[in-house]
Amino acid sequence: MRAPKSGTDWVIPWHPKQGQVDASLLEGFDAVIHLAGENIAGRWNPAKKARIRISRIASTRFLAETLAGLRHPPTVFACASAIGYYGNRGDELLTEESSNGTGFMAEVCRDWEAATAPAQTAGIRTVNLRFGVVLDPSAGALHEMLLPFRLGLGGRIGSGNQFWSWISLLDTIAAILHTLEHPDLHGPINIVAPHPVRNHEFTAALAAVLHRPAVLPVPAFALRMFLGEMADEALLASVRVEPKKLVESSFEFLHPDLRQVLRELLG
Repeated sequence: MRAPKSGTDWVIPWHPKQGQVDASLLEGFDAVIHLAGENIAGRWNPAKKARIRISRIASTRFLAETLAGLRHPPTVFACASAIGYYGNRGDELLTEESSNGTGFMAEVCRDWEAATAPAQTAGIRTVNLRFGVVLDPSAGALHEMLLPFRLGLGGRIGSGNQFWSWISLLDTIAAILHTLEHPDLHGPINIVAPHPVRNHEFTAALAAVLHRPAVLPVPAFALRMFLGEMADEALLASVRVEPKKLVESSFEFLHPDLRQVLRELLG
């Protein structure tokens, strides 16, 4: 892999909205990992939805086209996606071969993954990283849940029967590196732990680790009132995902058990 100059880090400015990057600075790298995208948290008004789409699809297409035009392109291009690709699927067990679902995020993820096509057509091994709920106490869903649960104000979300497919941050990083190091892996890869749980199981585990009760459910109607469409697609949707390709390629999870990882993260 191309090494940074002595005493410096590689910083390559790019402006995907304007279609600007010095492509010569991208020559000769072994791998490119693209994780950029507007945070989906918050109420999805038309402007927010437009930012979610453009920040993912346009930037990915621009980067894929740029990489495809290099004299010395990377061997592998790994691009973020999400299990939102599958939509709300109830108890159905989903693998990388499962069909695209319906809804805003399912459409975004479909087009997001399609935007990597120029790199794939150019012969660059392309990986679509379908991330589940990444557990990190400093950011994301777990971070947002910690304060109410520590105050004893936590509980299931909606009915609590929806499946949440989760993964620890350490396993997320390890899984990305695993895809880079295994040339047989390409296309969509589910970046989730092997044991998805229902929301009521997740909230019960979190409360137990924090030694707090979990008796104050958040009604679905209240979530819809405050978050609108985002509530149905991100919090109330049931997405039961299996990491089939990771398991078949002998990836070893550091945190296959939910309570184990919560204990390690939260002490």
